[in-house]
Amino acid sequence: MTRFNPKKVVLAYSGGLDTSIILKWLAAEYGCEVVTFTADLGQGEELEPAREKALMLGVKAENIHIEDLREEFVRDFAFPMFRANAVYEGLYLLGTSIARPLISKRLVEIAEATGADAVAHGATGKGNDQGRFELSAYALNPDIKVIAPWREWDLTSRTKLLEFAEAHQIPIAKDKRGEAPFSVDANLLHTSSEGKVLEDPSEEAPDYVYQRTVAPEDAPEIPELIEITFERGDPVAINGEALSPAAILTALNDYGRRHGIGRLDFVENRFVGMKSRGIYETPGGPILLEAHRGIEQITLDSGAGHLKDSLMPRYAELIYNGFWFSPEREMLQAAIDHSQSHVTGTVRLKLYKGSARTVGRWSDQSLYSEAHVTFEDDAGAYDQTDAAGFIQLNALRLKLLAARNRRLKS
Repeated sequence: MTRFNPKKVVLAYSGGLDTSIILKWLAAEYGCEVVTFTADLGQGEELEPAREKALMLGVKAENIHIEDLREEFVRDFAFPMFRANAVYEGLYLLGTSIARPLISKRLVEIAEATGADAVAHGATGKGNDQGRFELSAYALNPDIKVIAPWREWDLTSRTKLLEFAEAHQIPIAKDKRGEAPFSVDANLLHTSSEGKVLEDPSEEAPDYVYQRTVAPEDAPEIPELIEITFERGDPVAINGEALSPAAILTALNDYGRRHGIGRLDFVENRFVGMKSRGIYETPGGPILLEAHRGIEQITLDSGAGHLKDSLMPRYAELIYNGFWFSPEREMLQAAIDHSQSHVTGTVRLKLYKGSARTVGRWSDQSLYSEAHVTFEDDAGAYDQTDAAGFIQLNALRLKLLAARNRRLKS
């Protein structure tokens, strides 16, 4: 097979060690021009050093793209996911997974705008991100070429990577223990830490791994009450103050941080088949999930809600595996969004030492009828004798089964 030799490649560039090595490797291996794209998704760090590092490594100034995508990330990706109450394998709020389709979208768009004939990413051949980046890219441009250096080069160990970096004068960041840091992915929704001291799932993660939250046991001794207002399934205000999507998630992150909310030590099943241990911090995510479920409790019909819950694991799996731009995810999203037509109102939550609990909810579009559910006189709102026929009809098949089984035993 003839090797593809690109003339210009758009690289998803973080400014970290791995993507800096990839930048130099692409230029050396393919002799191509490299365009860098760095997305500000709220990872909480200055991105200008990424520009300076790319310049130092030989990228032309006009080929360096740094974009603030925080509002788009939360509005068009995170919030639609939260409308579904999406949780992967019962625990993971999909913080890394949901960021990849947006990055891929901009990679493809920048490639088209700059005349590049390929895009590249720093995901390894063992992980999920390679699928997320590439499936998204192909869904948006079936003719795009994708270069995945981790599947091509011979830099198969951390030692070889560091040797390559030193040989090409690429700065190597050190953590406070004097070592190259473990792998961290971050955005406005979460941080994900993997590798090194975390690879043995029998060992508790060291305290220094946690970056966004205080330990629950060190959180305030006094609970804090907050109110989140929703319109059609999306949060629009906190404590009565209207905020943009990114500002809402930022504020919820701050609440979660100081109350020790959102820590997760998780061994998950990767799409490629292996199990992986990661430490996740999603301080605002559990608060938003709890609040959204709280407002759905009074505004969403039981039939629609139960169907929506049954669809959620499949929806979450599609996001985890990289199929955000697939027709099946879009079909599920249409159903989910339709279910949110009346999910409007306000939820009060109590935040305390690692937990967020709904303690009140109200809505002008509520389906809750105190007249029907009261233990006091309901003034004829509900005729309790109706329940007898309801029970007899639902019991009919059970009675027939029981009669058959009794007959066979005799």
